[in-house]
Amino acid sequence: MISTMIPSRGLIEAAFPGFAVSALVAATAQFLSDHYGAPAMLLALLLGLALNFLAEDGTRTAPGVAFTARTVLRLGVALLGARISAGMLAALGPGAIALVAAGVVLTILFALAASRLVGRGWRFALLTGGSVAICGASAAMAIAAVLPRHEKSERDLVFTVLSVTVLSTVAMVLYPMLAGFFGFTARDSGVFLGGTIHDVAQVVGAGFSIGPEAGETATLVKLIRVSMLAPVVLCFSLAIRARGLADSRGGKAPPLLPGFVIGFLVLAALNSLGLVPAAVSELAGQLSRWALLIAIAAVGIKTSLKKMFEVGTGAIALILAETVFLAVFVTIGLHVLG
Repeated sequence: MISTMIPSRGLIEAAFPGFAVSALVAATAQFLSDHYGAPAMLLALLLGLALNFLAEDGTRTAPGVAFTARTVLRLGVALLGARISAGMLAALGPGAIALVAAGVVLTILFALAASRLVGRGWRFALLTGGSVAICGASAAMAIAAVLPRHEKSERDLVFTVLSVTVLSTVAMVLYPMLAGFFGFTARDSGVFLGGTIHDVAQVVGAGFSIGPEAGETATLVKLIRVSMLAPVVLCFSLAIRARGLADSRGGKAPPLLPGFVIGFLVLAALNSLGLVPAAVSELAGQLSRWALLIAIAAVGIKTSLKKMFEVGTGAIALILAETVFLAVFVTIGLHVLG
């Protein structure tokens, strides 16, 4: 498996121009984010969309952009596992863990049910529902990798990443005020923010805007949601295979779990056993963040802005409804838990 993850010299040479462009877009997005406060993921996506001509057939950058959107993305998701450990579960407590897990499952089921009302297919429901329920853009890209591909796969992925990033930014401002309105303690505020906001960066920002305890709890809860990425992807893969809908490449069914999900699980297991030093875990988290930022820039470059406008109001209504559903569920759950 390791040998298949290492690109050949010819592939590296072909992919370098497109990768370099994607990395430059990501670095620009991060610079703008650091100076103006906008989410780096959102900026990378928008800058990438403006450079769609670099992904056209025949350009030197097209092969590298495709490689980056696929392989660098998977590397970034795999490295997320180094931040997950079983000790996080013990620190949070069974009630909060059950609430977070139920929120993930029920949001995905809600997405499947609501998608029929707005005329969207099950692929779109799993993509948006999973991204809202788990960890925003990272989950969207991981789930897209196991869904059967169709002619609108790239457009749907870009729409989902764009939507959850914008909604996360709105929630980062609005949700701390809601936590105060509901009279949550610092710990409950952290559970609310970590259990409802889509992207990790916005969770951290919202949590620490209330205080250190809320910020630490919110980050912990968010990482618990991230840890559900692997089992959710496995369940999706099993369901797709059971219904005979899996893509076949060369007449062979795809693996039950993609290599990047296995990498995620291995790193999480090693971290749980205390075999990953804190410095290495922190480095893996930074590398993961940059890999995902570069990959989303490449995904933006691959996508036509014109096609983005074809997504329709039903798709917007669906992802908004999923976001509201998750927030309402976690709020009610916190009041029930007392």
